[in-house]
Amino acid sequence: MIGHLEELRGRILKALGVFILAGVLVYQSVDPILDFVIKPVGKLVFTYPSEAFLARLALTCWGGLFAAFPYILYQIWQFISLALTDKEKKYVAVFLPLSLAFFILGILFGYFVMVPVSMNFFLSFASESMVPMITVNQYVSYVGNMLFAFGLVFELPVALLFLAKIGIATPAFLIHFRPYVIVAIFIVSAVLTPPDIISQLLMAVPLLILYELGIIASKVICQVKEVNL
Repeated sequence: MIGHLEELRGRILKALGVFILAGVLVYQSVDPILDFVIKPVGKLVFTYPSEAFLARLALTCWGGLFAAFPYILYQIWQFISLALTDKEKKYVAVFLPLSLAFFILGILFGYFVMVPVSMNFFLSFASESMVPMITVNQYVSYVGNMLFAFGLVFELPVALLFLAKIGIATPAFLIHFRPYVIVAIFIVSAVLTPPDIISQLLMAVPLLILYELGIIASKVICQVKEVNL
């Protein structure tokens, strides 16, 4: 037990070091990145003197996290592999790039689909008496949370596929626990998104679809195993 905790501590420190280094590199180009992030809404405002700087600092942290995430993911999979058999460890070579690809896919989906859709919806409530003035700090925080949350939730089918591959998550198991998973998905969506029903639905619906895709993938794996036997 102590050995596993030491292993976990070492990997966390390595991931933290890469995150800090990535953040330093991101800060060198933070203004072009900020312009790119702001593009869906055009212009933003800041309401107190230090807010523009704090927004750049927050963006640096988010950028460092995204840039370092491939290495963080590598450390996660290496730690998971400690509990796997020699045969199961071979799966890591497949699931590591697959999980990275789905994380990137989730970020792209969040930026090009979810952020514009949610912003257009919320800004549609503007009127002559209510003029939207989005602050840069709030927007960077909103986008960062949204992209990272979608990057993580897009890992769901990969996780289910991996569990099915090592024989833990069978199709019957996943179908049996579907009602509980649906409740958990809405709870997770409420935690990871801003406190409004639209943002929660924008995350919950893709999660439900991804879970169903995971069930389909587990069925395919089980069928392949039966054929090989």
